[in-house]
Amino acid sequence: MNSGAISDLTDQDQNDSLVLPANWRPRTAGPALSIFAVDVAVVLIFSLLSGFVFLAPQSLSNIALDGSESVLLCIGSAFLLGAGEIDISIGANVILSSVVGGKTMAALGSPLTASLIGACACILCGAAVGAFNALVVIRLRVTSFITTLASLGIVTGIAYVLTNGYNVSNVPLGLQSDFGVAKLGDLLPYPALIALAFALAAWFVLSHTRFGLHTLALGSSREAAVRAGIDVHSRLMALFMLAGGAAGVSGFIDLSRYASTNLSGHQTDALAAIAGAVIGGTNLFGGRISIGGAVFGALLAVILQDGLVVVGLAAFYQLIAVGIVLIAAVSVREFAQSGDSTVPFSSRLMALLYGHAPTKAHAPVGNWRV
Repeated sequence: MNSGAISDLTDQDQNDSLVLPANWRPRTAGPALSIFAVDVAVVLIFSLLSGFVFLAPQSLSNIALDGSESVLLCIGSAFLLGAGEIDISIGANVILSSVVGGKTMAALGSPLTASLIGACACILCGAAVGAFNALVVIRLRVTSFITTLASLGIVTGIAYVLTNGYNVSNVPLGLQSDFGVAKLGDLLPYPALIALAFALAAWFVLSHTRFGLHTLALGSSREAAVRAGIDVHSRLMALFMLAGGAAGVSGFIDLSRYASTNLSGHQTDALAAIAGAVIGGTNLFGGRISIGGAVFGALLAVILQDGLVVVGLAAFYQLIAVGIVLIAAVSVREFAQSGDSTVPFSSRLMALLYGHAPTKAHAPVGNWRV
């Protein structure tokens, strides 16, 4: 969506905010399906290399469990990126949220009560960190990159101060056995269900509400969004708190899986979340979000890591292989999205081979890609 489209919509509604066009429908097939195809291809390759061990129900269940936290963080990052903002402190937010939740659980007696209140503490802590980032961006007018870079150090330091550098382990064991590693029908982990529900809710909000439309408007043209009457400050606050809340849920899942905090982990969570969102079709500079793409982009990195372990590749080779495949995945997605849809695939392929990039198609206002 470009600034001209926003300006056209501005004339329709001067007194309220942007109104959803009558023919507006999300287009999810492009980026999401292309990355899903890559995910399936990688799974099949690892299955062949491992004698189809990788296709076993237990292996697929592990992928879903390992990917639950990544999916949450990717979706939160996708919303911020779509609005033209970024949060590189979400990994530290996961750590602090799990610390606050773990200490809350340790202070309570009843395992069930401790688990429920601890979950609320994780989410509230994550949202509070997001609100802090938003206030700095809005009130002090510091860019989100610098703000969250500073917040990364602040939040990490607070987590170490609260724990004196030791992991919190006084977590009810029932939380781990009944939720963290428990499965629905012995196949789908409960944390994966949480991530799936969050993804569906995010898709609905982005596709069918003004909040989703306003988020895309902020990333397309901040000036045009202001002229259209959007309360930019409140939207930014909500978006940062959404990303922070997703980090809080991820912190609770991490706490429930291992029955302990992980102060030394999550150092690369922010980069992985941003990379997964961008791989899935979200524009790094705002204006376009793909929820389905973010889900499959997050799962791609998990599939690669788990698959390389199954086939017995050494850890230092895994980093190289993951980087190469991620670059290839983005290239495939960009090529699938490029060019006029009326141009045959073979013609676009020949243009690519001969160095002539196909012409980008500009979607009409009624077909924003989400």
